[in-house]
Formats: sequence, structure tokens, C-alpha cells
Amino acid sequence: MSVKKKPLVVVTRKLPDSIETRMRELFDARINLEDTPMSADQIAEAARTADVLVPTVTDHISADIINQPDCKLRLIANFGNGVDNIDVEAAHARGITVTNTPKVLTEDTADMTMALILAVPRRMIEGASILTEGKPWPGWSPTWMLGHRIGGKRLGIIGMGRIGQAVARRARAFGLQIHYHNRRPVAPKIAEELGATYWESLDQMLARMDIISVNCPHTPATYHLLSARRLKLIRKDAYIVNTARGEVTDEDTLIKLIEGGEIGGAGLDVYEHEPAVNPKLVRLAKAGKVTLLPHMGSATIEGRVEMGEKVIINIRTFLDAHKPPDRVLPSML
Repeated sequence: MSVKKKPLVVVTRKLPDSIETRMRELFDARINLEDTPMSADQIAEAARTADVLVPTVTDHISADIINQPDCKLRLIANFGNGVDNIDVEAAHARGITVTNTPKVLTEDTADMTMALILAVPRRMIEGASILTEGKPWPGWSPTWMLGHRIGGKRLGIIGMGRIGQAVARRARAFGLQIHYHNRRPVAPKIAEELGATYWESLDQMLARMDIISVNCPHTPATYHLLSARRLKLIRKDAYIVNTARGEVTDEDTLIKLIEGGEIGGAGLDVYEHEPAVNPKLVRLAKAGKVTLLPHMGSATIEGRVEMGEKVIINIRTFLDAHKPPDRVLPSML
């Protein structure tokens, strides 16, 4: 009796051991034990040989890769919520299904956003460096390392989806007043629960907030949503927190405005040209004007395992000739 050949699944980065083990059991899985990022040529080769590609948010699956004459892919099962790393329209036109891993990282990302909302005004990283870098500490003083309280301040959330709402719930518990800008208002019940004020005009909201949290996805419509013009609307004592995507903000202008004292500061977990971080941002961090993290917003063991489980479900459902639960269409972006 012949044994049915398993589909070839290429995974671009190392995943949790339990997920890789299950993939090896179910598929002819080619995994990346060294966790070395694949080059564009290697990804193109994978597209020519694999039935399923499992990329991560740092792998760019371009139209050129998808439109190779000998592209064999039938499914791109993204290990990540955002799909701005994939040309979804080109994949759809080629008949390649794209899936993602939504509703997994909401709480983790909201936790990190809240951590940055707290860390920037209270100068936490700057204070910690006093002890870890051997800097002189004169002991407690009434006027040393003073920051700002956040209770009573206005938080403006850009993007009131699942993560934005989770941030709002946490922020409200800390006494922040919740404001938001979104493509459309949230349901009245949610707005009432959060005590949230909707701003149809992003410009008007930005000019009135103490803290601005970026929680929208990166799409062509949100590229540099916080443009040079809009960043100049922000108050001098306000600051920005971004745990979404670096491309949403005009990073060069943000740096100039912080350097010039035109914006109070920033807490950033994402950058416009990742994994490169602008050296000027690093200098600002050393000067205590910004807090920088290396894209850690979703980095929990539990979250990564849940993401992997979603990827497996999407692949198995697709191979069973059913619509995967987390299918992404161009019309959804």
C-alpha cells in the first residue's frame, strides 16, 4: 500500500520546539534550526519548491517572488498578525492563499504598550541605568529623577481594534482619559465601557493629547500616517508610544522634533527600517529622551506557541480542501 506523500512546508525562522515537532509529524517540514534570516534568493527558491511557506513578519514575500513562472506555492501561512510583509494582492491573483495568526497577541502587545506608557514619563529605563551602568547615585532626594504622573492625562489611541481596546482597558485602570481615532467609531457599548471619546479628525486629536499610542496596522493607507505635518501638531510636553509598526510614523521627523524639544519623548518597540535602528534614536535614548525596545511587544512563550498552533490549523484546514479560519484577502486590508 502506497503512503501518501506529505506536503513540503518551508519555515523561514526557528519556532517553539513543540510547534516544530508537530510540524515534522504532520508535514515534510523544513525548519530553520539556526534561526538565520533567509535571504530573498533563499525565499524565492523556497517558493519554487515548497507547497506551503511559513514566513514571519521580517520576511518580505514580494510580487517578484510570487510571480516567478515556476512558483509552486499554494499557501503562505504567515507566522504573525500583520501581513504587510506579503504582497497579498499578488498572491491572490496567482491563486495562492494567505493566512495569518490574529487574536493571539492582543493582550501581550497591550501589556507592552502599557509598560512603555508608564516607562517614558517615570524615566524607568533612565533610572535603571544609574544602577546597572555604574553611574553615581547620591541616594534619595526630593528633586532627583523627577518624572510625571499619568493619572488624569489624556491618552489618544490611533487604531481602536482589538489591541487598541485592550490598551484602553489597561490605561483606564491607571486613571487615563481615553480618546481614539479610527476609521469608524467603535460600538456604543464599547465606547461606554471604556469612557472613550471618538475623534473623526486625527489632526484635532493629536493636538490635544498628552500621550499618543499607535496601535493600527501598517497598510498603504497608514504609511506615515503620523507624517511630518501631523507630528508638528503634537504638544511639546506630549510623547508617542508605538508598538504597532515603525512605518506608520515619519521617524526622521520624530527624531528632529524630539531633539529640538518640540515633542516630549517617545517609547518605541518598532522602527521604520527594522532591524536597523537610527543611531540618533540610540543617542536620544542614552540622553533619557526616548525608551527603546527591540520589537518585544508580542514576545511571550505562550503567545508564540499559540501563533504556531494557528499556523498548523491553517495549513491542515487548507490541505483538507477547506477555507482556513484565518484567511486574508486583499479586500480586508
